[in-house]
Amino acid sequence: MMKLSGFCAVLALAAGLGQPLMAETAATPAAAAPTAETVLATVNGVNITLGDVIVTREGLPAQYQALPDEQLFTGLLDQLIQQETLRQSAGQSLTPKQTRALAALERNFLANEALLNGIKDATSDAAIQAAYDAKYAGQVPTLEYHASHILVDSEEKAKQLLIEIQGGKPFAEVAKTNSLDGSAAQGGDLGWFGLGVMVKPFEEAVVSAKTGEVAGPIKSDFGWHLILVTETRDKAAPPLEEVKPQIAAELQQAAIDAFIKGKMDAAKVERPDISAIDPAVIRDTALLDQ
Repeated sequence: MMKLSGFCAVLALAAGLGQPLMAETAATPAAAAPTAETVLATVNGVNITLGDVIVTREGLPAQYQALPDEQLFTGLLDQLIQQETLRQSAGQSLTPKQTRALAALERNFLANEALLNGIKDATSDAAIQAAYDAKYAGQVPTLEYHASHILVDSEEKAKQLLIEIQGGKPFAEVAKTNSLDGSAAQGGDLGWFGLGVMVKPFEEAVVSAKTGEVAGPIKSDFGWHLILVTETRDKAAPPLEEVKPQIAAELQQAAIDAFIKGKMDAAKVERPDISAIDPAVIRDTALLDQ
């Protein structure tokens, strides 16, 4: 019937080419706009709708959702037709195991939907901005240090290396060949850091050191250090765009925790004594068929 209709439509169009201009411009009834209930295929009397395809696409990983629409539309419809065909071949009755598996899928799906709905506003632009302002508004710039160090296991060794450096040997070269720290490969360079990052004796020496001069030997729990502060800078609050992903993640996790806690606090949960049950029983899949 569909092929015949299409053929008739083509035939009518061809016949219309010889008609006057008014026949060519006659209004063609507009096709009804598709809805979620628009039927795309029928398998043994069971409809597959546009809504089915849309929901399936929505559940795909991001890389698949990025495929061209035509490819997705055709591929997903074919997939749903195959799935419906196979579903029907399984029959109407489910085994106890299948019934539990289906219930588990439904439980997981509805739980996730409830959670997503409960936290949907947690990471809005307004919420992120408010969290950023609360965390960084009025923050006073803090001083950061760029320093290098040489770590050895004795004070005598540190003093010996200090003499070599004061005699003109480059600090980075001495660090590469003598330091016991992992930073030796970088000439002892520790990069930029603020207060509260390093152990206290090291930090105190860094703060009191003069830029460009070697401080030490300084003893810590790790050994003996020679320290070279190369530069300092004021660290201001980071721009919003730089920390937005981190703030969003923190807000989302806080919202998840609060939502779950609220629901759990309101629920009546009863737990019978299960101390006699061997936890290994969760591997006994034969129980599912009983």
